[in-house]
Amino acid sequence: MPEVTNTVRFVLDGRIVEARGVRRTTTVLDYLREHLHRTGTKEGCAEGDCGACVVLVGELTEDGQRVRYAPVNSCLQLLPTLDGKSLKTVESLQGADGRLHPVQEAMVACHGSQCGFCTPGIVMSLAGLLQSVAQPGRAEVNDALSGNLCRCTGYRPIVDAALQAAQAPAEALRIDDAADLPLLQQIRRATEPTYSLEGEIVVQPVLRTKKGSEFVAPATVEELADYLVKNPDATLLAGSTEIGLKVNKAFLRPARIAYLGHVAELRRVQTTPEAWQIGAAVPLAEVQTLLADAYPDFAEVLRRFGSPPIRSTATLAGNIANGSPIGDSMPCLMALDATLLLRRGRQTRRLPLTQFYTGQKRTVLESGEFIEAVVVPRPRAGEVFRAHKVSKRFEQDISATLFALRYRLVEGRFADVRVACNGLAPAPCRVPLIEAVLEGRAPADVTAAELDAAVAAGFTPRDGLRASWHYRALLARNLVLQFVEDAAGVEETAR
Repeated sequence: MPEVTNTVRFVLDGRIVEARGVRRTTTVLDYLREHLHRTGTKEGCAEGDCGACVVLVGELTEDGQRVRYAPVNSCLQLLPTLDGKSLKTVESLQGADGRLHPVQEAMVACHGSQCGFCTPGIVMSLAGLLQSVAQPGRAEVNDALSGNLCRCTGYRPIVDAALQAAQAPAEALRIDDAADLPLLQQIRRATEPTYSLEGEIVVQPVLRTKKGSEFVAPATVEELADYLVKNPDATLLAGSTEIGLKVNKAFLRPARIAYLGHVAELRRVQTTPEAWQIGAAVPLAEVQTLLADAYPDFAEVLRRFGSPPIRSTATLAGNIANGSPIGDSMPCLMALDATLLLRRGRQTRRLPLTQFYTGQKRTVLESGEFIEAVVVPRPRAGEVFRAHKVSKRFEQDISATLFALRYRLVEGRFADVRVACNGLAPAPCRVPLIEAVLEGRAPADVTAAELDAAVAAGFTPRDGLRASWHYRALLARNLVLQFVEDAAGVEETAR
């Protein structure tokens, strides 16, 4: 089929929508409400917290025979990221005969809605859950709803509605996408780059303005690398959980945006006996599942990182590249001695994550260089990994601080200790002075006074918006002390 230029094409309920001439930073939410007049999807916060705007984005599986859905916050997703995909809104759930979806029927029966503003997003989160989990338990329902705020109903009737809906026949719960499949196959994006007669890569933008601003969606890592060498000022877009926020709140309008979501190599995980190499576009939800058995504390940190709509789009590489002083994944990765695979053009280099930051929001990345993958070592025999995050809200909140500890116990003493944290320095970092307090010592011999002294000597006191220095310093001591006491309990049990 001829290539359609300057047009975003996606499938919506059995038809191809062609969005022509839209601004490259138009959000999915704004397009739904202002252009398609699908007003069931609501704007509550415009920052991915309330869930009133949740929709389901579908992509063809590798065999092209099924559609895999993920819940996303449409207020954060930029419309061009939908190119080649499908979309389901709350209006999509109604059957051809007018019958409501089982989740909608259960919400009515269980009195799960009052003002109704949040209801469409809740329904979409639950409908998304039931596409992948046939009989969810209460804990799974609670997690699925963790990104949906309701200020008037309370959550008990909503959870009851979810559990009731799950008893419906599987066919009734499944989203009807039979008409979407051939259309998705028709608009499926190319998987190979385009070359000029001279053999140079030609990047075909999804959108381009007369002034030269553009949104591109490369198909391969080679194409992406070539584009960034030629356009080092381009903004890399993965999950859009950070850029979408800046678009909504700071009115960010990057001249060039390079979307990673179609780069096949960046969406893969390569597994060896020693490590996982996690592509830069692998969503956190997949990483959470990948690490759950080996590092349950890390998986819990990722679960608390954000709601399912956030985890289905946000990435490890994006969290790392963002470089927030209170980024959640980095202390865990540093304690595990994770490394980064960096690429510029055809050149690659490996770098320990501990050497990546040079200051607050500053990194060693060179012009046109990007994170291609994050390499996470697999656990060795006898290793223990612990991590815990403290925040004002337990769920879905920014860290006050997070500490991670990895160690082995050799003859009852700490060995190969790694300690890392966020919130106490301009960037996430290892804490060598605390490591020195623990290394070679028996857990019972480590004192709170020694840890206090290490914290005081290792950091410059600074208050922050999330916590005072006094509070963070106290948390640092107490979190490490708790890990140490746990290690003493493990050693005692082993005896």
